[in-house]
Amino acid sequence: MVSSSQARTSISAESTEKRWTAPAAQRWYDCQPWLVGSNFIPSTAINQFEMWQAATFDPVTIDRELGWAAGIGMNAARVFLHDRVWADDPDGLIRRIDHFLGMADAHGIRPIFVLFDSCWDPNPQPGPQRTPRPGTHNSGWAQSPGTDGLRDAAQHPRLEAYAKAVVGAFANDARVLAWDVWNEPDNQGGATYAQLAEAEKIELVANLLPQVFDWVRSAGPIQPLTSGLWHNEDWSPDGQLNAVERIQLEQSDIISFHNYDWPESLEMRIAQLRPYGRPLLLTEYMARGNGSTFDSALAVGQRERVAMINWGFVVGKTQTNMPWDSWQRPYIDTQPTLWFHDIFHADGRPYRQAEVDLIRRLTREPKA
Repeated sequence: MVSSSQARTSISAESTEKRWTAPAAQRWYDCQPWLVGSNFIPSTAINQFEMWQAATFDPVTIDRELGWAAGIGMNAARVFLHDRVWADDPDGLIRRIDHFLGMADAHGIRPIFVLFDSCWDPNPQPGPQRTPRPGTHNSGWAQSPGTDGLRDAAQHPRLEAYAKAVVGAFANDARVLAWDVWNEPDNQGGATYAQLAEAEKIELVANLLPQVFDWVRSAGPIQPLTSGLWHNEDWSPDGQLNAVERIQLEQSDIISFHNYDWPESLEMRIAQLRPYGRPLLLTEYMARGNGSTFDSALAVGQRERVAMINWGFVVGKTQTNMPWDSWQRPYIDTQPTLWFHDIFHADGRPYRQAEVDLIRRLTREPKA
């Protein structure tokens, strides 16, 4: 096997300020183990602000919970940042990211950092965050940049500075696996918030997303870039892609996507994306009530050699063990019998022992 350092050397000339070729992306991927992990936020944080702001950064909990991930064989994590944390404390955020990377590296886990995000609260506010809404899924998660940041072009230089500063600080850092430049960029946001209309959201994001890719590439990262597809019916080259999806597929070095449905749907999505000839990363999956489970999805991912990063790790202030419909029907008096996401209780007990046994067994099998 080619070492990861050799792989980085072989593609470094192609990874500066332009998209990787498909063969370069595949060479990088062939040097990776089968990537398995979770979208990670410590149980003590309700959102990206509480994870990364100085007052609430919690390395003790982060280190403990990353240890649980390593203990079941996980070697990757997807971790969300926020532009407003950098705007208020740029040097502090860089220091805390470096601290996080040190802890992750000690556990053999490499993160995919997410720079921007279009989901949930469209009006992000730094500082102390509200308490979780009882019985409600992701009741405090914040968009980045949010509605104002999208609409106001005068804020875009700040967003550019953030992207270049964060990526530039870790552009040559082997502890970073990849950069996910924008999570579900054309998502209207969801929940009960007042959100942008779909047409306006797509238009604004389609204008900004190519610039974000350019900003990140200008920092010369050795890591690949991606932005994940997440909705609409057909992602194949002949599919009816919207403007944002076309940008995602045209700009991503490696193709990432989300799937929270039955294994037949996952297999269909993989088949749609194979013709692009690039490595595939499933960066969100596992919603038990939707038919997306570890026992079904991991088997598909292992067979197809698709990286597998589920949503939710330790149940905590994000409350993502609650289903999406808890925004309309909060689980206040009774907890759901079936957890929607998440793997562990806050004290480290598995929600289902059979699941962690399966993850541990599959991640320790030799790579095909």
